[in-house]
Amino acid sequence: MSAAFGLSFEGKETPAQVRELVAVAEANGVETLWFASHLFQREPIAMASMALQSSRHVRIALMAMSPYSVHPVYSAMAAATLDELYPGRVTLCFGVGAPRDLQAAGIEAPQPLQTLRESLAIAAELLSGEVIQFDGKKYQVHDRRLAMGGRKVPLVLAASGPQMLELAGRIADGVLISAATSVEFVNWCLDLVAKGEAEAGRRIRRIGLLYAALGGSESQAHDKLRRTLAFILRGAHHARNLELAGSVLDQETLAAAFLTENWAEVERLVTDDVVRRHAASGTIAQVQARFSAYNQVGLDELVLAGQGDAAVLADVLRVTRPAG
Repeated sequence: MSAAFGLSFEGKETPAQVRELVAVAEANGVETLWFASHLFQREPIAMASMALQSSRHVRIALMAMSPYSVHPVYSAMAAATLDELYPGRVTLCFGVGAPRDLQAAGIEAPQPLQTLRESLAIAAELLSGEVIQFDGKKYQVHDRRLAMGGRKVPLVLAASGPQMLELAGRIADGVLISAATSVEFVNWCLDLVAKGEAEAGRRIRRIGLLYAALGGSESQAHDKLRRTLAFILRGAHHARNLELAGSVLDQETLAAAFLTENWAEVERLVTDDVVRRHAASGTIAQVQARFSAYNQVGLDELVLAGQGDAAVLADVLRVTRPAG
């Protein structure tokens, strides 16, 4: 069975761009719009509200709301309020947050596993509509309930480490796997999710972010993604992703080049081979083949990332979701 399609927004898109992309997404059967919560970018709750208002059927997800920058009670409030306004069209996703963004804001992120476990538990209890009585190591929330009552809002966990992936399988409704991840790494992640599922006797929704680019030639398409992939793959936490893919990439040199905006060096380091292994990029046939590979690994939803232009998005959807 083919995976459903989603579309992610990174916060760099203007309101006008978002409206155009939402229109294309809804017209082409995209199921969910994922609004990233990146510090210093556009605020995801406001942008998601605009998207819901300007569409009729598509769902939205508040993506990877970090309990280190936004209290989980507030995230649950936001999701429940949006669901009250647009019933059945809202998902709430928790995640640690981008380490460099948190650092830039002077925010520390200790004990991520415990913090995310408690965040999911608090949100689930509040969204049930009952009076909450929660005593955790990090959070204590007592004797209050959401004003809008119980709301059926799925809870997703953005995860990449073994313990977090297993946690998603045990207690979340879905797991979100980062963009720029290879097919091999996605498979490794889903094995760990399955371990958590087996312990809890359940199955959750599997969602993966995927960068895609089309070009007249393979190299032209890859050129569109080199800097984007560099931004993500420079992170030390992607070492296993690179290893499992068989990608050769000097992360330390890449990080230094990115920091100094040495774009020629960045683009030299992110070779065609790296792009091939960590995105769906190239000619129409190559992009279709990569989508098929990610689909076959067992994802329930493929979320297109980095699509800032409505015409480009329409082209990608046209070749990956042919009519009929």
